[in-house]
Amino acid sequence: MTFIGDSITDAGRDRADPGSFGDGYVSLLAPGLIAEGAVVRNLGVAGDRAADLEARWGVDLLPTRPELLTVYVGINEVWRRFDSDDPTPTAVFEQTYRGLLERAVQACAPRLVLMEPYLLPVRPEQRAWLDELEDKRAAVARLAAEFDAVRVPLHDVLARAAEGRDPAGLAPDGVHPTPAGSRLIADAWTSAVRH
Repeated sequence: MTFIGDSITDAGRDRADPGSFGDGYVSLLAPGLIAEGAVVRNLGVAGDRAADLEARWGVDLLPTRPELLTVYVGINEVWRRFDSDDPTPTAVFEQTYRGLLERAVQACAPRLVLMEPYLLPVRPEQRAWLDELEDKRAAVARLAAEFDAVRVPLHDVLARAAEGRDPAGLAPDGVHPTPAGSRLIADAWTSAVRH
């Protein structure tokens, strides 16, 4: 059972230790999954976009031959557009992501879980990111349908949880979760996968 993606999956894991899960949602899920007999791997790398996953897919992921593969990517494609003027067109994101899923299916036919990117605007300028985020979320939804994957609707889950409270309590910068935010992500994964 492999989790791969960006910093929300990475969550500070020790990349030299295959048994390190970081301190995010994977670390909350791992003990229960291991108790059920699963071998759990966290292959998240902070800052990754779909193109970065593509560069390490054959070396890092495919040799693990996961029976269940969770992919969490998309927010850095949004973020880099606004903080670095380095956009990733949604069509390119979707094509790259599709290629990754096709390679995984051909290699080991895992059950797929696609985690939707989310954003809780904590600064006024982040509201301008939401249209771009919506495009990336729609791409993930299309791919989930195409590959008969489980889709975890994180943006809706986190947005609902943030109603009537300071969203920084769930994600201080709008993206990286607090322990409470990580718990919501882990619970959303469990709910979607066990449904």
